[in-house]
Amino acid sequence: MQLMSEHIAELVPPLLEGLAVTLQIMAGAVVLAVPLALLSGIGRLSSLRPVRWTASVYVEVFRGTSALVQLFWFYFVLPLFGVQLPAMLVGILVLALNAGAYGAEVVRGAIRAVPPGQREAGVALNLTRRQIMQRIVLPQAVPAMLPPAGNLLIELLKNTALVSLITITDLTFRGQLLRSETLRTTEIFTLMLLMYFGVALLITAGVRLLERRVRVR
Repeated sequence: MQLMSEHIAELVPPLLEGLAVTLQIMAGAVVLAVPLALLSGIGRLSSLRPVRWTASVYVEVFRGTSALVQLFWFYFVLPLFGVQLPAMLVGILVLALNAGAYGAEVVRGAIRAVPPGQREAGVALNLTRRQIMQRIVLPQAVPAMLPPAGNLLIELLKNTALVSLITITDLTFRGQLLRSETLRTTEIFTLMLLMYFGVALLITAGVRLLERRVRVR
């Protein structure tokens, strides 16, 4: 038992290093995905046809294709056109574009769920479309966005495992290296499961706390 504990203690530090990279990638993707989701979701409701079409093309392309294929395309195909991006940037960018496409539909659905009478009230007060969106529609739509947004964050966390396929030393990549070096498959993958699960629980708790605060406001 003591020997097993010692072996597990040896495995934890390198896995934590991989987890740190995973969290960096996830944080970078979230920073890009949130504005992408907002702009694309609002853009799909725009009265301007070019804006609506551009947002729709982006959303449908990234929702309708595999995240893994997107990752390989950005990493292996773009260099053929003279665009060479670091692996870390490719991972963040692809995950952000993918999450932003799904998030756009969350934003669009939440905005459309706001009763039309709210917009009419804004028109009656001589507010511009931007003011109506900022002061009336979005404050009511945001609470409805948060639960599905939490699901998307957890999905984004799980998708970070894909970046191991373009040589990024994230948690999954570290686990694979350790397994090939030590052959301790059970311990390594159990620790990885627990780490992913722990981060997912923190995300869930954070989103629920944010939900309560937003609803109170």
